[in-house]
Amino acid sequence: MKTLKISALLLFAAALVLPFTFTSTVEGQAATAALETQMDARLPDTDLFNNFGTLGNPIDECTNPPVASRSFRDNKAIFEEREVVDDGLGPTYNAEACSTCHQAPVTGHVSQVNEFRVGSTDIFGNFVAPPGGQTLIQDRAIDAEAQEHINTGLNLHEFRSTRTVLGDGFVEAINSNTLVATVAAQPAAQRGQLRTVAVLEAPGQNRTGRFGHKSQHASLVSFSADAYLNEMGITSDLLPNENNILGASAAPFDTVADPEDAGNEDVEAFAAFMRALRVPGRGPINSTVTAGETLFSSIGCAVCHTPQFTTSATGTVINGGAFTVPAALGNKIIRPFSDFALHNIGTSAGIGGENGVNDRFATTTIALWGVRTKGRFMMQGNTMTIFDSIQVHGGQGSTSRTNFNNLSTTQKNQVIAFVLSL
Repeated sequence: MKTLKISALLLFAAALVLPFTFTSTVEGQAATAALETQMDARLPDTDLFNNFGTLGNPIDECTNPPVASRSFRDNKAIFEEREVVDDGLGPTYNAEACSTCHQAPVTGHVSQVNEFRVGSTDIFGNFVAPPGGQTLIQDRAIDAEAQEHINTGLNLHEFRSTRTVLGDGFVEAINSNTLVATVAAQPAAQRGQLRTVAVLEAPGQNRTGRFGHKSQHASLVSFSADAYLNEMGITSDLLPNENNILGASAAPFDTVADPEDAGNEDVEAFAAFMRALRVPGRGPINSTVTAGETLFSSIGCAVCHTPQFTTSATGTVINGGAFTVPAALGNKIIRPFSDFALHNIGTSAGIGGENGVNDRFATTTIALWGVRTKGRFMMQGNTMTIFDSIQVHGGQGSTSRTNFNNLSTTQKNQVIAFVLSL
């Protein structure tokens, strides 16, 4: 197209290279495509299960109650289980089960639930966390006196939408060096930022982050422990201390001894369940979708929304020695359309606990696989169409937005059709 600028052509070249850069075979064994789920709640558990571990027998609370880490079906039941006060729920919390935020249309995918983050700035424009240091404000409490209420001094507000955990076991199995090489190959203006973060289950060990809105976790066990504490208020051996209530102690409302998930039993079950989930499957692909995919790359979207990765070889030790990549996850080709790096596209309110990441989000938050099941888009879930989602891409996303806007109406509709096929 004549209206494309030279910069777009450079992005096109980079985008064409990236999908094929990291799909080499390992020890002579060709990589194979990861198993996909059709994301249809009417289908049996076998449509979700990727063969990590065992499928197990159907769960029945009377005859076959769930046992943590015994099988996929056991772990799925625990992922869906509603926590109560006697389990340690609260004192403040957002949800009663993992599946509350990861359910539609199948367990492990997305929801309409947003979490609420706040903060403020000082006279120099620096971010200041709320009293107690926690930016997350829980929507619920087990006692009216424990309910969190912000004041006008906390003038930075931000909602963050639920992200899918389908396929996350494959994401965990991507070699950190692969992520580093991906980002290094990006044009300077669009280059993402990778974080090195602690692996909670391997004290003293660090790894490249890839989970969470700020890529603040590198392993699914760490991610699970964090969510259990911050979304349900349940402590574990990895995170044994209750959150405060906007700086006030939670002790007067906490009747269950910490750690509430002693031995990380539930945390490990959550992680095992996510590791056993298939990747989101594609929708129908026609000539319009195929044309849209080519345009998606040519206008630069594929720079940050990296189409394809190959996971580490079976037997690779990751997470600081805490996990070994199994055959179900090893040497698998996945198409997440994410680079798992942080980017500043102008949509962040500047809320965060670490300088240098407050003004950006991880592409993992808006990884495009499974996006066709969503009705609200972007990090805050505040756009309702793909067109509008593209329009809010500023900063590092502005060149791709401009290139999209220079397309013909037919071409724009082709790009949108491609995105909605994912």
